[in-house]
Amino acid sequence: MTSSSVLDLAPVVPVVVLEDAADAVPLARALVAGGLPAIEVTLRTAAALDAIKAIAAEVPDAVVGAGTVISAQNVADTVAAGARFLVSPGWTDVLLDAMKGSGVPFLPGVSTTSEVVALLERGVTEMKFFPAEAAGGTAYLKALSAPLPQARFCPTGGISLASAPSYLALPNVGCVGGSWMVPGDAVAAKDWTRVERLAGEAAALRG
Repeated sequence: MTSSSVLDLAPVVPVVVLEDAADAVPLARALVAGGLPAIEVTLRTAAALDAIKAIAAEVPDAVVGAGTVISAQNVADTVAAGARFLVSPGWTDVLLDAMKGSGVPFLPGVSTTSEVVALLERGVTEMKFFPAEAAGGTAYLKALSAPLPQARFCPTGGISLASAPSYLALPNVGCVGGSWMVPGDAVAAKDWTRVERLAGEAAALRG
């Protein structure tokens, strides 16, 4: 799998925060059944690594990745757990070197033109745009597309089912990241049928 295939797996990458690793497999199965195979499990909870391990081992149709990767140790731990792609909210030279050396695709986070240019200089063309809505949204990304057409993005942060289509219509957006298809109340209630339905709505955004 190349880096570009992360952006092309599905129009939406679910951004998942799990408090209980036992929820990982049924949640991942619901997302895959709904048509969203790429799943970003964020490292915001103590359960994250176990969740990644469980999905990698038990949901073969899922492409599980790690989000909120902010250190070389995060890179090593998540790849060892089975993560097949990495997503960071921002980047440094140290983190970028670790991600490049990981052997798996990665999306370093950017929110400014200078960060984009710096990554292009280092041969990276696939990036996460974060926090998308707060950093300028579709207007900002549209403005970047003329001078920097070689950069492609997965905008994440504040995006909803309603706003996602305007991002996906941009030529430099491969997919969007969001959590609206994994609402906290549905996960708490283990309402996987609802998650699958919401995933299906998201997967249909690019018909």
